[in-house]
Amino acid sequence: MSLNFLLLMKLIPPIRNFALQIAILTLATPVFAETVNFTLLQLNDIYEITPVQGGKMGGLARVATIRQQLLQQNPRTYTILAGDVFSPSALGTAKINDKPFAGQQMVAVMNSLGLDYATFGNHEFDISEDFFLARLKESKFTWFSGNVSDKNGKSFPQVPRSFIFNVKGDRGANIRVGLIGVTLGSNPANYVTYKDPIATAKEEVKALQGKVDIIIGVTHLAIETDRKLAESVPEIKLILGGHEHENIQQWRGEHFTPIFKADANARTVYIHNLSYDTETKKLKIDSRLQPVTDAIADEPNTAKVVQEWVKKGFDAFRVNGFNPEEVIGKTSVDLDGLESSVRNMSTTLTELIGRGMLNEVKDADLAIYNGGSIRIDDTIPPGNITQYDVIRILPFGGKIVAVEMKGYLLEKVLNQGIKNKGTGGYLQTSNVKLNAGTWLIKGKPLESQKVYQVAITEFLVSGKEQGLEFLNLQAPGIKLMEEKRDIRMIVIDQIKQENPKKTARSNSFLSSLGLLFAYQ
Repeated sequence: MSLNFLLLMKLIPPIRNFALQIAILTLATPVFAETVNFTLLQLNDIYEITPVQGGKMGGLARVATIRQQLLQQNPRTYTILAGDVFSPSALGTAKINDKPFAGQQMVAVMNSLGLDYATFGNHEFDISEDFFLARLKESKFTWFSGNVSDKNGKSFPQVPRSFIFNVKGDRGANIRVGLIGVTLGSNPANYVTYKDPIATAKEEVKALQGKVDIIIGVTHLAIETDRKLAESVPEIKLILGGHEHENIQQWRGEHFTPIFKADANARTVYIHNLSYDTETKKLKIDSRLQPVTDAIADEPNTAKVVQEWVKKGFDAFRVNGFNPEEVIGKTSVDLDGLESSVRNMSTTLTELIGRGMLNEVKDADLAIYNGGSIRIDDTIPPGNITQYDVIRILPFGGKIVAVEMKGYLLEKVLNQGIKNKGTGGYLQTSNVKLNAGTWLIKGKPLESQKVYQVAITEFLVSGKEQGLEFLNLQAPGIKLMEEKRDIRMIVIDQIKQENPKKTARSNSFLSSLGLLFAYQ
């Protein structure tokens, strides 16, 4: 019992009416000091509703099971998404009556899972404004964002700048938790505007002062900016982040503010157990990274929603000329499509795509495409490959085009591709090498005045890629020769073609590349 309470007892004058005495004490008695425990389940960068890595990792129905288990342990459990869910996903590109799902399947599954709160990721704005607003309206969970606004600088409908939720203790304490959300401004969609995330966080923290006991930052920023946030805004006690697609735990700032990010596609989730002492005002955080593996059973209701959307998507793909369940080949090695790989180096998967492009444009000297067109962020393990795997690899599709390109322009393009390392604008190539600062095309030094035949994606010659705005069909030094097929169809045919059972020579050739396909 606190000293204040004992003093209050002495100050209350004698009252003969016992009932009145009890009423006065009930109104005046302060809540006992209490340690309130609550749990945060964090996920970020979700593009697949089904498991990845051949079914071994991820899967939102498994995350729903984890959430239910946490709720059984502590009813004060809250599930939070640190951005990226509407896009990009293979299933999201499926069309019914020429209208893509555009994240509708993601919202439906998150609603079933029981997501509580979310802030925006940069890929939320890949979809059109109409689809974006529809997804917000369909969400049963609460979106919040401090620095993302509509084209007029106003908050999107039902998206507060910050959000406060209350956590009730067993003995009557009430903890007020303030959430602030900030997002990097890398997606210049025409219906969205951004404010500086650090300056915004400072404004939102100031607005929450006196209204909350704990402030948590939910961010979708580069890790460097998260570090700066921790150092610049010490009032934030915990940062739950996204964007890197790989699990991260760091501590920065004068109070060693923890920064946590889980792996993309729910390969892992973070579980944060928080304890707040209402008397000392101290917060303890105990966090652990939870792998989401096939040892975790699906939660039945969420699994049912997942399967309903998979069926809808596959039916839509069939209408549009694909056969998603068809086994088109088999690989004996991992096909690495992880974002951290394809935006930095060549992999078995990127080489396969390049070979398909060269086969499509028979007289091409080289092939070029952007690493960012590969969106699977996953590794296809040894075993069967289906058409849907290819759709997952290249969900946006797009045509391959044959162009003639002068050597001086080609050199400029290749140099920029290297500068774009680590981003979606990093260029994947075939028949190209960089040797001691000299570009080699089919083993020979690049000649500035020579005209090269290039197989390239239609997107890259649109001038829309970062740093490559100069590359468009109106630029000097380039000429469109022919439009080819959708890159997904090209890769599907390439996998079917690479059948080592046909000849001993093809088997030797593929083995030397580290790939082994067997057409089923």
